[in-house]
Amino acid sequence: MVAWLGIRMLEALSPEEIRAVDMNAEFLGVSRVQLMENAGKGVADLINAAVPASGKSVLVLAHTGNKGGDGFVAARHLASFGARVVVVLLAKPDQISTEEARANFLAVSRMRHSVSLLTAPTESELALLESLFGSADIIIDAMIGTGARGVLREPVRTAVRMANSAKAMRVAIDVPTGIDAGSGEVMGDAFRADLTVTHHKPKSGIVKEIAREHVGALKTISIGVPPEAEIFAGPGDISLALPPRRIHSHKGENGRLLVIGGSSRYAGAPALAAMAALRVGIDLAVVAVPGSIAREVRSYSPDLIVLPLDSEDRLDPGSIGQISKEVARADAAVIGMGLGEHPETASSVLEILKLISKSSIPAVIDADAIKALGRSPEAAKGLGAVITPHAGEFKALTGVELPEDREEGWKERLPIVREWASRLGATLLLKSKHDIITDGSRYRVKNIGNPGMTAGGTGDVLAGVAGALLSRGAEPFRAAVAASFINSYAGDMLEEEVGQRFTASDLVRAIPRVLKGFGH
Repeated sequence: MVAWLGIRMLEALSPEEIRAVDMNAEFLGVSRVQLMENAGKGVADLINAAVPASGKSVLVLAHTGNKGGDGFVAARHLASFGARVVVVLLAKPDQISTEEARANFLAVSRMRHSVSLLTAPTESELALLESLFGSADIIIDAMIGTGARGVLREPVRTAVRMANSAKAMRVAIDVPTGIDAGSGEVMGDAFRADLTVTHHKPKSGIVKEIAREHVGALKTISIGVPPEAEIFAGPGDISLALPPRRIHSHKGENGRLLVIGGSSRYAGAPALAAMAALRVGIDLAVVAVPGSIAREVRSYSPDLIVLPLDSEDRLDPGSIGQISKEVARADAAVIGMGLGEHPETASSVLEILKLISKSSIPAVIDADAIKALGRSPEAAKGLGAVITPHAGEFKALTGVELPEDREEGWKERLPIVREWASRLGATLLLKSKHDIITDGSRYRVKNIGNPGMTAGGTGDVLAGVAGALLSRGAEPFRAAVAASFINSYAGDMLEEEVGQRFTASDLVRAIPRVLKGFGH
């Protein structure tokens, strides 16, 4: 608990999580323009409630991002309350970076009677406006927001210093300029607010003691983000799980995934998982399969690195040594698809899970490996695992029969799945019409997809996507949420194009289009 704010740390979100929520809200139909309007109006309303704005001199210091856009909206509403408003843009107008901020700048620029709009893209031009700081009753910080990193540049640094020296009431929008929104670190000069008006939920940095004297009184306002943006998986969850590649990255740096699966009857399953992982954008996928199907698996794609195991038709203890060497090279592992349920295979799975646990790489436990884990569920603890059962496999794992997944049936299933995720010390991704993803504390629900997703192999694709995200460094919960969304969104794209007659291979090919469509 942060006593001076009276809010729990758990209520705060990181800047990355806030951006993901905004993306999910937009996916649900709430535009960024709407959110910006609500944010700016909320700031103006709070100021007007604290210090009636009529007749007051208000100075809005704005920069080029969406925080500047919030400031333009606040300026418009404060002018409507009768304030004498001056907006100073600390850049050139053509540098405003987003469409919604540009739209609100244009609106303010046309309010020539009620708003004075000035630009000061350099320190020397700002110095000419110093008298505005001394005459202001209220100064609004609409400069640098959650994306700030490092010390402030000019003319923002000088604007912050001049504002801090003024006698006016100082109000920061969302995060005081110069404060790291994630860590709370004061990055050299920082705006010293009397009041910080943050949106939706506090950012994790501004509730920390280190930022206290710059934040002042903290007020959190609703800006119309639907609760569903934090319940249902969306494109923002991809951003949380899939970092961009470094420009100078080298082969192997972007993920090496080990896929362990297959048997004489099921050769396609591990191949689908590995090909899906490659389509997410990892560098290498190694597929360890029984020797008798190695050539067949290799034929699916020349991009796969296929390891023929000494086990001939099914996984058995004779292959543990080979797999141990590959586990040591991998960034993550996926195990289970197509293995079969022979007792020797099940005991081998448990031995491999011990190897994975000792290596400290995360794993996706899928299909037949889930049934094997049901013999010894405690083997999941400490694995950093994503376990991907359907209802039948969930029963094999836990002994619990879940309620039917009707339209709102996920609500009845959720507490049961959360409890078992906590017991197992793992992230559970319960596959159904409404996937439930939970690590026992957090949860998300996937509410997209279509009946075409029942085609054989789509679960293998899901496991491969989750494994790829783990190998790229995503923590298990985030990897599982993003994988669930990517998999089902690809299915919905295919339904729109060809109806519900697509295959798992079609799903694999659709993955890059999904990722590109959401900016990855």
